[in-house]
Amino acid sequence: MLSDLGWTAAEPVLEVDTYYSRPDVDFMQTVECLRVRQREDFAEITYKPASTTTTHSANSVISKPETNVHLASAAQAALADRLLESIGMRLLVRVEKNRTAYRLPRHPDVTISIDTLADAGVFVETEAISEDAEAAAHTVEQIEKQLDIVDAPAVELPYRDLALRRKSGALKV
Repeated sequence: MLSDLGWTAAEPVLEVDTYYSRPDVDFMQTVECLRVRQREDFAEITYKPASTTTTHSANSVISKPETNVHLASAAQAALADRLLESIGMRLLVRVEKNRTAYRLPRHPDVTISIDTLADAGVFVETEAISEDAEAAAHTVEQIEKQLDIVDAPAVELPYRDLALRRKSGALKV
């Protein structure tokens, strides 16, 4: 369906995201994110600040700034994990997902990802990169209307939380 509408698929990739929390602040409560992401040819550390009422819109769109530090190679993900654990960060969960990202030439800052999470299901994520959160939310809404997925149930939990719930038995697939 996406290719019929002009969207181009990238090669599917396996991403492994390792999530951490501070020992003195529960990132599950603050909805902060500190993760090391690794795929075949890439690795980065990402931090997303705590969620607030201003980071969530009425239509379930989440908009937060991200700080991304790209590592020199995928092999450095293991060093980043060791560094974070060495300074006392707590490992929360490791999430493995198979991701196929789609892009539309006339919207280069928009990505639709089809993610399959081990033991949690298949998800569609629409992401627009912009300094203007309102414009990004509008773009996402328009694209999801075009794809007829605007009325699909929104999963408001991050993949990290879904994986933790699945691990604890609180999420049934």
